[in-house]
Amino acid sequence: MLSLPYKLFLKVIDLHTTNDNSTPLSSSDYDNQILNTIPYYDKFHLETINLISTYNPKPKIWLDTGCGTGVLTEKCINRFPNTVFLLSDPSESMLQIAKEKFFNQSRVKLLEAVSTENMPKDIGYKPDVITAIQAHHYLSAKDRSRATEVCYNLLGNDGIFVTFENISPMSQRGVEISKRYWGNYQLSKGKSKEQVEAHLARFGKEYFPITIEEHLKLYNNCGFKTVELLWYSYMQAGFYCIK
Repeated sequence: MLSLPYKLFLKVIDLHTTNDNSTPLSSSDYDNQILNTIPYYDKFHLETINLISTYNPKPKIWLDTGCGTGVLTEKCINRFPNTVFLLSDPSESMLQIAKEKFFNQSRVKLLEAVSTENMPKDIGYKPDVITAIQAHHYLSAKDRSRATEVCYNLLGNDGIFVTFENISPMSQRGVEISKRYWGNYQLSKGKSKEQVEAHLARFGKEYFPITIEEHLKLYNNCGFKTVELLWYSYMQAGFYCIK
């Protein structure tokens, strides 16, 4: 069993808190509701897994930052039988749910609650893979840049960083059209008009999306030798970067 020179045990917390993470959903509702909010969300995980299986089918260490309740790791644990998974999230309640899911999995290690930009420089290992799925768009420009630098510095040489985020279209008209487009998706999944309007009103106020071009520039400026667009749909995009 591998061990980390880092806090692995979480405090006992109240799972009934409604405002317990950066999303408008409680942690206990998150997994059930996210598919009704983010189009193709389950495909983000599938494409990430397929990419890693192609690039490095036997990673030793995989850090999932902004891991939520650990859904991605659930999908990976059998696909990558020799990989140690490190899970990190700023929400203690999310991590508590993840802890309960993986209580008998020695290959899953939980870091204490921390956002990516505040992670320590040394977590004990150099991950081969770092993923951040729908996590960094909550950060300010400064913190997003810092979070990306943290991921770059933590990766080993030739390590791969995969991220999906809400993104901003390139024009104001594009933003308006994309919001309506995204809103219609949520309505088709049974959300009320009021719920959809409240969700879309968070754009630029509670999360801070940037354009695809700004993403590519950020990753190149960080020093990644390979920077590519992996996925684009609605107002979400995925990228992969190789150190």
